[in-house]
Amino acid sequence: MLSDRELKQKWFDYFQKHGFKKISGYSIIPESDTGVLFTTAGMHPLVPYLLGEKHPAGNKIVNIQKCLRTSDIDEVGDNSHLTCFEMLGCWTLGECDKCAMIRLSYDFITKELKIDKNKVAVSVFAGDENAPRDEEAAKAWKENGIDKVFFLPKENNWWSISGGEGPCGPDTEMFLIKDKPDCSKDCSPACDCGKYVEFWNDVFMEYLVKKQGEKPVKLDRPNIDTGMGLERTLMVINGYDSVYEIGGLKRGIEFVKQKSKVFDERASRIIVDHIRAATFVLGDEKGVVPSNLGQGYILRRLIRRSVNYARKLQLEEGALLELADMFVEEYCLDYPELAKKREFVKDELAKEMQKFSKAIEGGYKEFEKVLSGIERHKQFAAKTGEIVKDIISGKAAFRLYDTFGFPLELTKEMAKERGYQVDEEGFNQEFKHHQDISRTATVGTFKGGLADSSEQTIKYHTACHLLLAGLRKLDPETKQKGSNLTAERLRFDFSFPRKLEKSELEFLEKFVNDAIAKKLPVSCAEMSLDDAKKSGAVGSFENKYGEKVKVYTIGDVSKEICGGPHVENTGVLGIFKITKEESSSAGVRRIKAILE
Repeated sequence: MLSDRELKQKWFDYFQKHGFKKISGYSIIPESDTGVLFTTAGMHPLVPYLLGEKHPAGNKIVNIQKCLRTSDIDEVGDNSHLTCFEMLGCWTLGECDKCAMIRLSYDFITKELKIDKNKVAVSVFAGDENAPRDEEAAKAWKENGIDKVFFLPKENNWWSISGGEGPCGPDTEMFLIKDKPDCSKDCSPACDCGKYVEFWNDVFMEYLVKKQGEKPVKLDRPNIDTGMGLERTLMVINGYDSVYEIGGLKRGIEFVKQKSKVFDERASRIIVDHIRAATFVLGDEKGVVPSNLGQGYILRRLIRRSVNYARKLQLEEGALLELADMFVEEYCLDYPELAKKREFVKDELAKEMQKFSKAIEGGYKEFEKVLSGIERHKQFAAKTGEIVKDIISGKAAFRLYDTFGFPLELTKEMAKERGYQVDEEGFNQEFKHHQDISRTATVGTFKGGLADSSEQTIKYHTACHLLLAGLRKLDPETKQKGSNLTAERLRFDFSFPRKLEKSELEFLEKFVNDAIAKKLPVSCAEMSLDDAKKSGAVGSFENKYGEKVKVYTIGDVSKEICGGPHVENTGVLGIFKITKEESSSAGVRRIKAILE
């Protein structure tokens, strides 16, 4: 059996041997302008380089990235879905040699992972009106000895960034063939029958969609992006039934089982997954805290779901803190920031659990109000002959879920004890509506990030540097906490202990506009991290880009570590105007501004 640590070491050793430069993983909290709440894939922090920026480590890089996705949060608890996972990735930037990458992939699968080639199937792009059938990839696989090659349509074998804009292209996915019969004569990796289990994906980023809905055009500098989910791969090659039989996840399940008075497999898995995810978020060098907005809201939801399921298992809340401590110990060798923030992680978890204990009482009261409302309706209906069923509406059940953190299972259990049922279909409709809104918001957020690289967005990106420089004049300890850019405005979050005075906002506007009026040159230099520190550059020094980093200097006003891109001269920015200053979360303020 292969352990998680052994797979990681094999990954690095193999690709470094073939000329790839090892770089550190990025924060699970994205750098400014990535446009997503969390780092959801290894490629997200690399978007500027996929669009043509030169990476300080060169054009062949490899890393392992901690990721967090909430799109499948309600699937967590089954055999394969996780909110937080580790992704093994490697990239070739500015070139797309499919045959070479497929050869590397084949050799890693058969020689390093020792998987029988006859147990491997692959899928490639079948082609459409925008891009041809990927005969090159299919031929490369067959020449390497893989016979089971499936041509599948765009929905299966075309990769693009959320929202449809940015680098994209055909991909080839690798599957382990399970020892079970075909579900039909058309059985293929596109089926959900379970015969084919995906574990790796090579994306050939040969195209670019400049604007949503437009036809893809060929990239001047194509790339290859690979992604292998650590946990799912170990599940596949070790023949496990679930990802919860692996490393820290397995130890987490054993811990919950030992500490619980009642054991439920799905509830235990949710607790382990969510507490591990919360530990990674809180323990990140940019760790956020629970709140009602953005990243803090997702973190709050993960913690509160854990508490709810812990109650179901009669697991004391103190055990959840022990579980978090166990995860710090488990992963701090790969992510040393966890050890540094061990007490912070446990303190913030404890605070949120205490808050939720008070909030959940409100949920119980809301539940009683719902039942009282139904009983009153029944009494009134008895006078008119109307029949009222003992059913809690889907809308009421969803309010308990969304506002008070009650999972549907808890509402159903409480309802059953009182002789009621729950309108699950109505709940699912409300839930789907909520998901549709969330997905739309996520796409909109991503479109507003650096991925669009429009001329106006680049201007706002440069203006953010000037704004931070002005804020540091007010308080040298000010740090950027995030930003979101569109072609219409910038939104900039920063650490600050109080509301800014009117005079301070006026100072900031003048500071930025003075820098614009001076038409300051914007220059970029590559240097070592130590040299960047010595030069006085502002940045997240824990988050390395390899041996070298990019430092952008704006005249004598600003010097920051940043991936870019920026304008060449501040004179093109226009007039900077602050439209709003407000609180973002505890100790974090937010400024919204425009360029006129």
